[in-house]
Amino acid sequence: MRAVITVVGKDAVGILAKVSTKCSEHQINVMEVTQSIVQDMFAMIMMVDITKSTIPFTQLVDEMMEMGRKNNLVIHCMHEDIFNAMHTI
Repeated sequence: MRAVITVVGKDAVGILAKVSTKCSEHQINVMEVTQSIVQDMFAMIMMVDITKSTIPFTQLVDEMMEMGRKNNLVIHCMHEDIFNAMHTI
């Protein structure tokens, strides 16, 4: 099973490190990352494998949202099934 994590906010040192560290803490494998910085805005999309996650997906969503709040970022986690359903006609 996979999930999509998106991060948007003002650019700062260590954003990618914080998100990937949180994933690592819960045995979530980062499979692919794309990021851009436009002027001073940071945007990242991360595809992760949640198959071996040590926490329920809902807890991951909550932890990422809280980390985003603490770092003035918007971090959103979406299960791949939901993502695919949203983009199916």
